Amino acid sequence: MFAVIKTGGKQYKVKKGDNVKIEKFDIEEGKQVNFDEVLLVSDKEGEDIKIGAPVVVGAKVIAKVLLQGRAKKIDVIKYKRKIRYRKKHGHRQAFTEVLIEDITT
Repeated sequence: MFAVIKTGGKQYKVKKGDNVKIEKFDIEEGKQVNFDEVLLVSDKEGEDIKIGAPVVVGAKVIAKVLLQGRAKKIDVIKYKRKIRYRKKHGHRQAFTEVLIEDITT
């Protein structure tokens, strides 16, 4: 069984037992979180598919927060030729890693 959930303005295809890195979610490590915005639910074979308009009523995904972390650093460089203009900025995106425990319909 798999589902498509929406969180943090993005959509993720998840199934039971998956480790998924999502946008930062402000919950402590080890706590459970419920995702109520389930856009699609399907069984293993893909025969019984429920598509929400916009969400599947009564469906939810239960997950456990494993880690609050930050991604690798990304360097952003601005450069203009001939005028000695250079700027360098770094950015590390915060994320939350969750373990999908159950999908209910």
